[in-house]
Amino acid sequence: MSTLHQSSVDADTIVAVSTPPGRGGIGIVRLAGPQAVAIAGRLLQVAQPLEHARARLARVLDPESPDAKTLDDAIVTAFLAPHSYTGDDLVEIAAHGSPVILEAILRAALAQGARLATAGEFTQRAFLSGRLDLTQAEAVHDLIAAQTLDQARIAAQQMGGAMRRRVAPAKESLLYLIALLEAGMDFASGELDDVDVVPPAQIEAAIAAVITPLEVLAASFRRGQMMRSGASLALVGRPNAGKSSLFNRLLERDRAIVTPLPGTTRDTVEESLALGGVPLRLIDTAGLRLQGDAPADEAEAIGITRSHEALADADLVLLIHDATQTMTEEERALAVSLEGRPHLLVLNKIDLRDAYGLSSEGATILTSALTGEGLDTLRTAILRALQAEGAIADSGALNNLRQQEAVAATLLALAAAQTANANGLPHELVLLDLHTALRALDSLTGATTTDDILGRIFSTFCIGK
Repeated sequence: MSTLHQSSVDADTIVAVSTPPGRGGIGIVRLAGPQAVAIAGRLLQVAQPLEHARARLARVLDPESPDAKTLDDAIVTAFLAPHSYTGDDLVEIAAHGSPVILEAILRAALAQGARLATAGEFTQRAFLSGRLDLTQAEAVHDLIAAQTLDQARIAAQQMGGAMRRRVAPAKESLLYLIALLEAGMDFASGELDDVDVVPPAQIEAAIAAVITPLEVLAASFRRGQMMRSGASLALVGRPNAGKSSLFNRLLERDRAIVTPLPGTTRDTVEESLALGGVPLRLIDTAGLRLQGDAPADEAEAIGITRSHEALADADLVLLIHDATQTMTEEERALAVSLEGRPHLLVLNKIDLRDAYGLSSEGATILTSALTGEGLDTLRTAILRALQAEGAIADSGALNNLRQQEAVAATLLALAAAQTANANGLPHELVLLDLHTALRALDSLTGATTTDDILGRIFSTFCIGK
């Protein structure tokens, strides 16, 4: 368990501006801690006494005015412990969103004994008070950072406890097995007379029943991470293969310059889009010259170098081939080099098939950037190649490395318990591995978490959340 003692956290009353920097119609200053209500009472003149979860009209008092002149009008809402976001008293002051006004309220609260909140400290208090588990706390950050509606929906599922519910059956089975083995050891030592010693076959079946759902959960990591962080797609191929035209078609707007002349794209062009709810980074690259063909100038040479770099780093490569041209040895070699990693071979310009015929060697997707033919098929193929189909419906998927490592450590300890059981080792040794598995599984939701892990997680949050 975290060594950060609860009382040491709650002793301070913290304050922060919880709305983004800049001017807006409304800005919110948030106070949390044992003195939150008292400090707010000294900053404001409230029309009615503060009550839990009830908004009140208030006047913000000018802290530099000796006769308590009004600085602003505001709405103040109190959420009293333990029924607040943080678990302690919490007050939100919604004033007009002038940076000057918000800073004046903030400074006045500091002068009354509050201290400035650190990044993510409100949510950290929610975790430490048991209002959220660690996966729910991480989902708060994901919801704020969401760039697509589907990302927000998945984060909302996680905030609702989807991961905890998914892990709970496996944890209960593991706890039952541990209790069963410990009871059997007590029987073997003569302390209990009505408990049977657990046979190895039953232990093996019980461990396997825990492993199976956790392996399914571990397999969700790629999809979950894809939904959280997105993926990069590089369009590569010979000059004038139609890469920029396909790039524009996928974006559904003209972003890259398109001309009939080969080598129009001299540098990588990047844009973001959401495809099937999955955030993607689309990269249009300079055309790769045939062996022996020198770049037109230094700018094109640099562009080609960056194209190779984008190809190496991309999560998915779209190798674009011109339907009116025969495939070169270099293109075939590039296609072979991509085997073993996600890629699609796309035959473009099929609208010219009647005039030129088709050279479709190994092409999996047929498209026309001019007419839009095959674009829906290409979009579906992209999601399938990224293994992102069904990611949105995968409730409670692992979506960051910390979560993946916790489940991997659990499975590793369970495998060690299987080996110990299969080798006929004493139940004490099997239990050592099972307890290791339980601790690793508990670290997923934060039942056992060190302070340095908490520091890394909450330091990524914005101030005021």
